[in-house]
Amino acid sequence: MKAEQYIKGFRTYLKLEKSLSDNSIQAYLDDVYKFFRFLESENTSIRLESIRLKDLNRFTVFIYDLGLSAPTQARILSGLRAFFKYLKIEEIIKENPAELLDMPKQKRKLPEVLSIEEVEKLIESIDLSKPEGRRNHAAIEVLYGCGLRVSELCGLRLSGFYKKEGFLKVTGKGGKERFVPIGGQALKQLDLFISHDRVHIQPAKGQEDFIFLNRQGKAFSRVYVFMVIKDLAAAAGIRKNISPHTLRHSFATHMVEGGADLRAVQDMLGHASITTTEIYTHLNREYLRETVVSFHPRS
Repeated sequence: MKAEQYIKGFRTYLKLEKSLSDNSIQAYLDDVYKFFRFLESENTSIRLESIRLKDLNRFTVFIYDLGLSAPTQARILSGLRAFFKYLKIEEIIKENPAELLDMPKQKRKLPEVLSIEEVEKLIESIDLSKPEGRRNHAAIEVLYGCGLRVSELCGLRLSGFYKKEGFLKVTGKGGKERFVPIGGQALKQLDLFISHDRVHIQPAKGQEDFIFLNRQGKAFSRVYVFMVIKDLAAAAGIRKNISPHTLRHSFATHMVEGGADLRAVQDMLGHASITTTEIYTHLNREYLRETVVSFHPRS
């Protein structure tokens, strides 16, 4: 396939210019390969300069007929759009056939969130008499108090904790770093854990700078944090299907409900686009609607 050399160039572009993770890069490449295999199955020319919007539209129909979900279709087509955009930037093609490619409409599903009272119940269910109690307390407070992704929590480092300034340096998607304010209970519990408990943990080699360590002295894993939260939810009697990400959604929802500026919430969450953050305004509207339905005498 002549296009193979351009796909290799696309890989380099995604890694160096877009700073994507290896898993994300592979997902993009897989999507591009799907399209070229489709063209081969139709005996259609795969010369890049001869590909038109009609070819992409036929592929869109093809993946729809496979019964793929709208989010999966959108992800595949997004990969194709990125590929043809790269080809245009590099002047490999003169016209970008994917520029007018329609994306499948997706239903925006509002994320599960906890009420403030449920967050308090979750934290109160932590058994502080256990050796890992204060560590788990600090981890939950930071997840909720800073709105972090679970991978960001696992990657927190001692060198990125600025106690006096009240900030944490967080490494988000694509290795992008940002500073997130930390205050109140999150700051108090994190400082308490680092000062009184973390100092007695023997880190494994190469793990010395990570804040949250397991019994083997290694950095927290995503699975471990997931299990801790599931156990705490069960102990607190919370029947919602929650995960570490639920605390991130809850943080954002409670911030918006409290009147926080959407741009500020976007920066704290590390969203590249404000449209991603806007889901929490929809969530807030749903909360208001439910309030009217529940309490208005004429509802």
